[in-house]
Amino acid sequence: MRIVALVFVAFFIAACSSANAKSPNIILILTDDQGWSQVSHLAHPDVSESKSDYLETPNMSRIVDEGMLFTRGYSPAPLCTPTRRSILCGASAARSGSEFSSTYVPAEHMTLPHALKQANANYVTAHFGKWGERMISTPEECGYDVSDGETGNATGGIEDKMKPFHVTEDPKLTGSVTDRAIDFIKQQAEAKRPFYAQISYYAVHLRVELKQASLDKYQAKGTPDRAYTEAFAGMLGELDAGVGRILDTLDELDLSSDTYVVFTSDNGGRGTIPGGNDKRLPTNHPLKGAKHSLDEGGLRVPFYVRGPGIKANSVSHEPVAGYDFLPTFYELAGGTTPLPDEVDGGSFVSVLRNPSETNAVKRGIDGLVFHRAGRRGSIFVQDEYKLFLTWNRNGSVANVSLYNTLTDHAEKHDIASSQPEKVSELQEQLLTFLKSVDAEKVSAGKKK
Repeated sequence: MRIVALVFVAFFIAACSSANAKSPNIILILTDDQGWSQVSHLAHPDVSESKSDYLETPNMSRIVDEGMLFTRGYSPAPLCTPTRRSILCGASAARSGSEFSSTYVPAEHMTLPHALKQANANYVTAHFGKWGERMISTPEECGYDVSDGETGNATGGIEDKMKPFHVTEDPKLTGSVTDRAIDFIKQQAEAKRPFYAQISYYAVHLRVELKQASLDKYQAKGTPDRAYTEAFAGMLGELDAGVGRILDTLDELDLSSDTYVVFTSDNGGRGTIPGGNDKRLPTNHPLKGAKHSLDEGGLRVPFYVRGPGIKANSVSHEPVAGYDFLPTFYELAGGTTPLPDEVDGGSFVSVLRNPSETNAVKRGIDGLVFHRAGRRGSIFVQDEYKLFLTWNRNGSVANVSLYNTLTDHAEKHDIASSQPEKVSELQEQLLTFLKSVDAEKVSAGKKK
């Protein structure tokens, strides 16, 4: 019996090790300033205006066709660096800093690479492209094995207000960032090690850059259907081609069945594009607002996941945000030890398995929190509701609005006056959370 028991234990350990070694690969593709409707497929299957008939994004559409579309996927913040900190540490911007500058030091907290290595020490992690502005910590200090370093907006090209676009050989570094990512994927495939790669593209952040062939193509196509330009459309098309190269590489290496591909943007699209015609539909139509604002146009973004166990052409209306990635990826990687309480996000793995499931994401607070001290606003999203709270300069509440963004994606109907009890309930939860994380105060714009 003792020999049988020892054999069983050995078999169990070997089986666990084998399962651990087969942890899935995870690729997070993060675009810059791409709006929810700035795609050529429907961002919501029931909203006909939630796509562009002018833009062409077949590879982004490919992820949707082969995976799950989240109609209410949000960036953690309406501008880049707070979102990047938030994704990195799984902490809401209310906790980790709502503006470019913050006293929050990512390397002193749980990070996405460290979480994956906690789940499985075999993971190799890499970050390519834009790291962010004033991130304080380096990619390596945050656990990345490979990176492009402390890159920022200047790396991808600073806006030139004298010219609406630039024709270059490697626009927005989309080609070279994709090249490095593909090399990394191939190396890990050969070594048979599970990997996590975050590919943070510089496009479609200003300035507008593209190749001559792309410019010619869209100029020949005619007038854009929104207030962006032919050059912007070309830049987005080249970004989409980079995404396609990543997907093709996974197919060529026979990795697609073992790899989760997650696609999203760091915030909503800009309200204006150099050379754009503001007499046409707004750049983020049909959403209200744009980058920097806490309206849906500033926060609701493309949010797609493809991978093992995810049904093709599936749709979820569950509210999720970029700070849910850390616990989600941790669970996908096999992590079971509880994460620190300072991780505000929750895993949406159960939604990936069953898109019709609701109230499935368990977080420290039952909902999503967005906060921007610099714009004197705070948001709480729970179920179909979005509470929008604005602040006076002295830190007192100025106004509270309530929307049903499950059906009213354009935020046309403020229902606060008809549901005062719901307003009070959600406001109490939001204020309690903001106080618990010592969120930045609007009067000072920094930690008290």
